[in-house]
Amino acid sequence: MEISYRIANIDDLDEISQLVENAIKHMEYEHIYQWDNIYPTKEDFSDDIKKNELYIGTINNKIAVVYVLNKKYDEQYKNGEWKYNSDNFNVIHRLCVSPDFQKKGIAHTTLLHIEGELRFLGIKSIRLDVFCENPYALKLYSNNGYHKVGVAHWRKGEFLLMEKLL
Repeated sequence: MEISYRIANIDDLDEISQLVENAIKHMEYEHIYQWDNIYPTKEDFSDDIKKNELYIGTINNKIAVVYVLNKKYDEQYKNGEWKYNSDNFNVIHRLCVSPDFQKKGIAHTTLLHIEGELRFLGIKSIRLDVFCENPYALKLYSNNGYHKVGVAHWRKGEFLLMEKLL
């Protein structure tokens, strides 16, 4: 299954919003209450597009995965005991695979793609947070070499802060 990655544009916004809405319903069906109508919103993704920070992966011209990549992080990230403390890192936000494409290795393939792109740019490490009640995401990141460096607490509960050296 060939995935083509690119920066999202405003014409993608409705399809991205529908993907995320479907993913939220699917997560709730799995008893994972990570996202809702408060976060993430269509406006969040619109802002990401305006900043050229939202990426999509398409399969047969259909968006299969979305993610945001930048250097921004929440105040709670100060709870992390980051091993690679330089400013040479990026943070993955809102990685989401369409329910239509789940359980096909898309998230793993996307992580490999992100890591390769960041290595090419000379970025040394990746940071992220993962909802403690999302067993699929916890397994994904652990199996791909991301290590726990701390815990953050937000509205939905506890999140692991994770990091990987590239």
